[in-house]
Amino acid sequence: MVTVGTTNSFGVYLQEYQTEFPSTPKSTLTWIGSLQFGGMCFFGVLAGVLVERFDSRLVVFGGSIGAGAALLISSACTSPVALIITQGVLFGAFGSCILIPSISMPSQWMEKYRALATGIAVAGGSIGGLWMSFATRAMNMQLGYHWSLRINGFMVIVAGCAFSPLMRKRVVVPKRDKIIDFGALTNAKFVLLFVSSLFAAGGYYAPYYYMPPYVETVLQRDGWSASISSILNAGSIVGRVVIGLLADYLGPLNSLLLSSVLSTIAVLVLWLPFKSLGTLVASAVIFGFCSGSLVSLIPVITANLFGIKRLSSTIGLLFISYTIGSFVCSPVAGSLLDKYGHGTDYTWTIVYAGLFFAIASCTLLVLRITIERSPFRKV
Repeated sequence: MVTVGTTNSFGVYLQEYQTEFPSTPKSTLTWIGSLQFGGMCFFGVLAGVLVERFDSRLVVFGGSIGAGAALLISSACTSPVALIITQGVLFGAFGSCILIPSISMPSQWMEKYRALATGIAVAGGSIGGLWMSFATRAMNMQLGYHWSLRINGFMVIVAGCAFSPLMRKRVVVPKRDKIIDFGALTNAKFVLLFVSSLFAAGGYYAPYYYMPPYVETVLQRDGWSASISSILNAGSIVGRVVIGLLADYLGPLNSLLLSSVLSTIAVLVLWLPFKSLGTLVASAVIFGFCSGSLVSLIPVITANLFGIKRLSSTIGLLFISYTIGSFVCSPVAGSLLDKYGHGTDYTWTIVYAGLFFAIASCTLLVLRITIERSPFRKV
């Protein structure tokens, strides 16, 4: 809740930054949010190693202090570069120490209902994004974004430290000579999962970042930015739990493939051609419902394919793909909006994000066929 929720509500901050720094391109401002999520994924490799080598509860405790402090420091920043470093890089680095243990623990402790347990755990990020979008918008209007960042920072510290004693790992991994083992990169199944995650991550945050300003600048619906952000997060809450339950019966890979295809449809079929509030809300509901499985099912698929012994470090290595995807998509999507859309035409930004999910779907299909050719088998 305190990490992914903060990242999912960044679209509300983005609007404030566009007003505060009018001469700064949107593509530059979106780097703040990209580095939040991308930083959590990039430093996830190190966080996974820390979880395996040390007490996971201490890792989460330290990450909570650091991530909260990053937001507190960012509240004093007066330039986009400073916000990129603090709210982006620093929050992402320390946030990884909260995120990686949080999404890997359910797969260690659960077996029969592994996907459902992970879905419930990861739904916390969407719950956080849901209420934090409205809360942040209200605080921005009443107190200003500086105080919003301070309050957010204190919440991260209090919530993270309070729940860190519960983050006890089940599997004790013997120490190894290599700090980070890149051997999984030679596994064809891991590479396919890595590539699909890269493209899915590339398209994942575009709706979260650009639907809120789209509804106000293109559809001229004042006050709807926080509502769209909350609809995305509300759909993700339900989707992560329902798809997690579905994955325990159909298989996590089958469920992820279906979700990826539906996410592509939500972006390219509903959002792209229509300029109406109704279709945008429908797109937000479907995308939010389906896209959340990118986070919730990946740990389950990883555990099923590669085991739970070194699950934290394997997930951390896999999350490098999320880093690449998030670094590429959001800033480039922002550049397309600035250069070809002149800040108001989102066509190429939407196409760009939709194509990323389409490529991810094709790669997942190849992985599915590689593992099991029969379309009726649980995978």
